[in-house]
Amino acid sequence: QVQLVESGGGSVQPGGSLRLSCAASGRTFSLYDMGWFRQAPGKDRDFVAAISLSGRNTNLADSVKGRFTISRDNAKSTVYLQMNSLKPEDTAVYYCAAAFTNTGLSVTPRQYNYWGQGTQVTVSS
Repeated sequence: QVQLVESGGGSVQPGGSLRLSCAASGRTFSLYDMGWFRQAPGKDRDFVAAISLSGRNTNLADSVKGRFTISRDNAKSTVYLQMNSLKPEDTAVYYCAAAFTNTGLSVTPRQYNYWGQGTQVTVSS
């Protein structure tokens, strides 16, 4: 089993920055792709970013390209989401996800096997 714990969420004004972290524990050696998804009230869970096992390959949603960066530190079993130039439409609960297969940096939630509990990000003036 794998457990994922997100941290770093909070409230920020438009144009501000936040850095989310997701720490994995348990059978972390079995993990391949990791990703971030977000869900606003009344909406589906949407893809934000994904990163390969090596960290050399990433996939970002068009809505966050140029503003968000995903990275991972395998020695610490942690994946990060650096969010800059935040907008009100970025407000959502952000979820960390992990897969024990190579998903091809999939944007589909069902391709991921493990999920964190989520962390709230609110962007408002």
